[in-house]
Amino acid sequence: MSERLVIIGADAAGMSAASQARRMRDPGELEIVVFERGHFTSFSACGIPYWVGGDVTDRDQLIARTPEEHRSRDIDLRMRTEVVEIDIDGRRVRAREVDSGAESWTGYDKLVIATGARPIRPSLPGIDAEGVHGVQTLDDGQALIDTLERIEGRRAVVVGAGYIGVEMAEALINRGFEVTLVNRGPEPMSTLDPDMGALIRTAIGGMGVKVVGNAEVTAIRTDDRGHVSAVATEQAEYPADVVVLGIGVRPETDLARAAGLPLGVHGGLLTDVSMRVRGRDDVWAGGDCVEVLDLISGIERHIALGTHANKHGQIIGANIGGGYGTFPGVVGTAVSKVCDLEVARTGLREKDARAIGLQYVTVTIESTSRSGYYPGAETMTVKMLAERRTGRLLGVQIVGREGAGKRVDIAAVALTAGLTVEQMTALDLGYAPPFSPVWDPVLVAARKAVTAVRARG
Repeated sequence: MSERLVIIGADAAGMSAASQARRMRDPGELEIVVFERGHFTSFSACGIPYWVGGDVTDRDQLIARTPEEHRSRDIDLRMRTEVVEIDIDGRRVRAREVDSGAESWTGYDKLVIATGARPIRPSLPGIDAEGVHGVQTLDDGQALIDTLERIEGRRAVVVGAGYIGVEMAEALINRGFEVTLVNRGPEPMSTLDPDMGALIRTAIGGMGVKVVGNAEVTAIRTDDRGHVSAVATEQAEYPADVVVLGIGVRPETDLARAAGLPLGVHGGLLTDVSMRVRGRDDVWAGGDCVEVLDLISGIERHIALGTHANKHGQIIGANIGGGYGTFPGVVGTAVSKVCDLEVARTGLREKDARAIGLQYVTVTIESTSRSGYYPGAETMTVKMLAERRTGRLLGVQIVGREGAGKRVDIAAVALTAGLTVEQMTALDLGYAPPFSPVWDPVLVAARKAVTAVRARG
């Protein structure tokens, strides 16, 4: 007899799991049913700012596989159908067709929860006004573009200065808007230490973005038509014809919570290394709705990245399909671009290290992406954290121009391998003047960190 696999969510984790399971088991052995409440499958949410800004000209360029392509592989994909209840004991889910409201129950032998994350939308006066947009889905992106093309005013306020907020600020500048970026922290990109975030503030200020730090939004003002007119903080009001929310996301786990499945401190589902939900033999979860182990701090974190989601899906699909796979954890690597500036980080920030009781040293160096005499050499700043007594690498942050961002991968591998900064200095990295100085900037930082560790005993 065949088994039935039910998957909730048809983006990165869900469809990676479906595709991998189908590769390993044919339709006669495994029936695969996928529920998706939206209009799109397998799309890149990370690409939305570049679509809004015009770097990506066609929405469909952000879609890796269409519903029709998935269905051609014997996957029963039910679009515009939202799962509204999980009956764990009865091993079934209740789904509602978004357009008609019709409901039905579907049983399962194995269940995958890949419900993703939802944008944080604070409870503020005027938050639901016309002209206030989030940017989590392709539908969100299209709605924002429609507003930008319809309104006559050219004043935009972006609330939140994380990756999405900063990228959206640049996208709006590219579209000819006057942009104010309102951030509750002192510097943009709180995933970096403030001294590195200050470099981002200088860069985006240079392209015309007005950056307002240490500002808590208290209300969204509206005109007599109910359209947004300004963003209010405790100190001031900033006129706005459109508002974009880039405050971050939370795991979408209301269904899991109602079903009694285990959640972590950040609200994400807890799984074992096979991505099976803890305490359940027949339920898996992956993507932005789960928490993952931080290999440096040893605690669970919620990190919403497509790279992790695709890996989770592959592992889930392999395990359901009769193979074997594990997801040991992450070191927190991320990279982004702001105008011509590349921004990257991995491992712990200073406040992360302090929070778990680690004593550490920090060093910051400036270097170039190529040999200084070679044309096109660009400057970069590298900050490195190492454990005070052992010299174990704890984290790296990089801000620079072309050639800076992907250097963080050197540090990500070193963190995963548990290297000390002294061991890093012996890494056999590629060298030629068009690609690097004789000493790569990451290794220059490692050498300086060795000296700092030794000086601190």
